[in-house]
Amino acid sequence: MIQGKIIAITRSKEDSEEFVNLITREKAQAISLPTIELVSKGDGMVDEFLDAIKKDDPDFSVFMSSKAVKLLFDTAKKISKYEKLQLAVANTTVIAVGPKTKAALEAEGIRVAHVPERFSSVGVGEVFTRLNAEDKKVIVPRSGASTPFLAKLLEKIGLKVKEVYLYDVKSHSDLAKWTEFKQLFLANKIDGVVFTSASSVRAFFDIMLGDMDKQTLKNNLEKTTVVSIGPFTADELKKFEINSITANVHTVPGAVETIKNCLC
Repeated sequence: MIQGKIIAITRSKEDSEEFVNLITREKAQAISLPTIELVSKGDGMVDEFLDAIKKDDPDFSVFMSSKAVKLLFDTAKKISKYEKLQLAVANTTVIAVGPKTKAALEAEGIRVAHVPERFSSVGVGEVFTRLNAEDKKVIVPRSGASTPFLAKLLEKIGLKVKEVYLYDVKSHSDLAKWTEFKQLFLANKIDGVVFTSASSVRAFFDIMLGDMDKQTLKNNLEKTTVVSIGPFTADELKKFEINSITANVHTVPGAVETIKNCLC
C-alpha cells in the first residue's frame, strides 16, 4: 500500500494525467513537476522534413514521441502545408514508439503500421529486426536533446537513417508549481520521485540547484525512492551521482508499479 505517500513525477500536469490517476487511485498524493519546455526549430522544420523525404524517399518513418507529432503537424497547419505533410508521412510505413504516440498520429489521420512491444528505442529496433529491413531507409523526426542510440542501433541492423531535429528542450521557466515540492522535499516528506527522461533529469537538477547546494540535493534524494522510467534516464541520474531503480516496463504504469513495490 502506498496510501498517504507523496510521489512526484518530472512531467507537467498536462502530460502526467495517467500518472496522477494511477497514484490517486492508490490514495496517495501525486505532484507534477514541469521540468522541460520545447523550443521549436521554427516553421522551417516542416520544409526540412519534407525536403528530406523528397530527397531520401524513406521506406519508414519513426516517431519517438507524441510531442514531436503534435509540434510537426501543428506547425504544418500554421504554414498551410498540413495536407502535404500528411501525404508525405502516409507514403511511408509508420512506426510509433508507443500507444500515446500512435494516438497522436492517428489524430492527424496517419495510419500506424507498427508499435513495438517494448515502448523504447530497443523495441523499435526489435520491430525492424522482425521486418528484415536491411538496406531500407528510415526518417526519424526528433528532439535535439536525443541520444544517438536509436540511429546507431538502426544502422547496426542495416538501415540508412536520416534524423530531422524539430526542437530543443530547456528547463521550464514557470517555477510556480515547484514551490510545494521544494518545501516538502527539504522537509524530507517526498516519498518518491519518478524521472521520465534524461532531459527531465538535467532540468530537475538545473531548477533545484537554483535554491540549494548540490550536496543537500543529493542527500535529500538519497532519503527518497528514485525511479527511472528507463535505462537512459538511470544513466543520466548516475552522472549526478544518484542511484535509481529502473522500471522493468518503460512506461508510466510500469514506473508506478515499480515505486509501489519499493514503498510497500
